Amino acid sequence: MVIGRLADGILGSTERLAGAVTGTVSEAFFEPVVRLGVTGLAGAGKTVFITALVHNMMNRARMGQMQAVAGDRIAAAYLQPQPDDMLPRFDFETHLAALTATAPHWPESTRAVSELRLSFRLRPGGFFGPLTGSRVVHLDIIDYPGEWLLDLALMERSYRAWADDTLARIDTRACAQGFMERARAVDPDGPHDEPLAQDLAARFTAYLHAARRQGYADVTPGRFLLPGDLEGSPVLTFAPIPWARPSKRGTILREMERRFDAYKARVVQPFFRDHFARIDRQVVLVDALDAIHHGPEAVEMLGRTMTEVLAAFRPGRNAWLSRLLMGRRVERILFAATKADHLHHSQHPRLTALVEALLRQSRDRADFAGARTAAMSIAALRATVEETRRQGSESFDCVRGRLLDDGRQAAFYPGELPEDPMRLLSPWREQGARDWLDSDYRIMRFAPAALRLRPGEGLPHIRLDRAAEFLFGDRLT
Repeated sequence: MVIGRLADGILGSTERLAGAVTGTVSEAFFEPVVRLGVTGLAGAGKTVFITALVHNMMNRARMGQMQAVAGDRIAAAYLQPQPDDMLPRFDFETHLAALTATAPHWPESTRAVSELRLSFRLRPGGFFGPLTGSRVVHLDIIDYPGEWLLDLALMERSYRAWADDTLARIDTRACAQGFMERARAVDPDGPHDEPLAQDLAARFTAYLHAARRQGYADVTPGRFLLPGDLEGSPVLTFAPIPWARPSKRGTILREMERRFDAYKARVVQPFFRDHFARIDRQVVLVDALDAIHHGPEAVEMLGRTMTEVLAAFRPGRNAWLSRLLMGRRVERILFAATKADHLHHSQHPRLTALVEALLRQSRDRADFAGARTAAMSIAALRATVEETRRQGSESFDCVRGRLLDDGRQAAFYPGELPEDPMRLLSPWREQGARDWLDSDYRIMRFAPAALRLRPGEGLPHIRLDRAAEFLFGDRLT
């Protein structure tokens, strides 16, 4: 409606005057902006998601589930210079070239915050269409590592609460034993010793990397994994250590506390202030298949991690008055289970059901607060085709693709997910089981397939159009 568009423009103008978004006066009033955050843990496919989303919005033949596409409302979609000159630009062209090369390969993963602006010129529609003419809507895509998002949960915690929880959680993990042995040997009341602090931090960082490789999602602090220019600084030189009494001045425990607080104040808080707090819509990519492959504990930790992710958002409806007062809140949150092309389509509802079960309690709280949330299974770039194979009297629904390790074509049957997601959640919650009792869920790493795209076709995908419709489709109609 015209009133809604004018409200969007006025609100956008207020944001720009406040320094949140830059632009001309005409843009402020007539070209509303949607800020879409894209995150997920390492390997979930953020870079491919953004590349495929942008390419498919510019070439919309495969985006029929979007109302704006079905209704022919989008006259053009094009890239423009991003509004934030202090952020690196998301390297769309390089990533697209990797996926569409003669010998395609996966692009490099996200290692820092980046941004890209995709603009839409919309044809007039509705009763007032002839009066208003065409309009422009900007989609600012902010790509950031999920490991950094998890750090927001640290803001409400003290060093001691974080250390106690971390040590108890990782105590029985084989990949943590090297660090745990060193941490137990530390006298928390002993004098601070910088080589000791560096050794503890290095061992803890090595544990975090190993835990991530083994499918654990609870890997914080996130900057230990992606330090950037902070590598080696005191703000990243701390670790959880056992303690029994309040810390004393000059001790190793007091210094660990001080550096933990500095990490929150100088690393986490600026990220929230400068990037995260200004997001309108959010997609969280989840590699649930990898967690299933690594066993019941990994699935349980994924659920806890996603609960913390959801709790980090400030969900709610962006009413015009609250936005006018700069009380921005995330309006829509999508939890997308990626790599759906690694399963036959008949299993996609079961994968979606697992994500919904993992997030049900936290999602219900978000819905109560006003934010719209959804879960679905997607593949931003489809790398496989489906086929059915018979073995004796049994048939197996498989996927076929090019193996990442050696380039061979292979058919793959990962195992059948249960209809009831509690069969994947209860082994750890009720029994503490470390392995699946009656199934073996395998995982295969596929390389992107060679493509022959016709004019107007974007990258092949599974439900990317439905994801886009939920995330920002309402702003294009």
